[in-house]
Amino acid sequence: MQRSEITLVPLTERHWPQVERIYAEGIAAGSATFETEPPSWRDFDASRLPGHRHVALRGDGDVVGWVACSPVSTRAVYAGVVEHSVYVAASARGLGVGGLLLGALVTSTEAAGIWTIQSNVFAGPRSARTRDGGATRCWSSGGAVRRGSEGSARWSR
Repeated sequence: MQRSEITLVPLTERHWPQVERIYAEGIAAGSATFETEPPSWRDFDASRLPGHRHVALRGDGDVVGWVACSPVSTRAVYAGVVEHSVYVAASARGLGVGGLLLGALVTSTEAAGIWTIQSNVFAGPRSARTRDGGATRCWSSGGAVRRGSEGSARWSR
């Protein structure tokens, strides 16, 4: 699969079975989240901002990655701050899918007046074994700023 074969579209309920599989893959790797299992579609849908959810599709329509974001707070002063998640299927890692998804998220959030996208990226020995470097490369190549130490890195744009 080549990067040029990837299409980005809004994430909808019909994509959920494949999104859920990729989410579970990330959870199993141990470097993506503190969650122990993917949420239900209902919980996912209720907690992610609708205009900022995207999937990456291969030419055959299979989902190979997704990105979504949630508000960091209900306080009005944080209305322009979101935290995001980006997950790429193991079969598509290293092909630039994460960067494409982050680019789509930046575009949609900037158009909506969101001024900060943040993410906590796990660092350290375990994540090094699970290719956490891909998340770090995606963020830094997109112009994000790293804040924090190796043990607790936060990226924001």
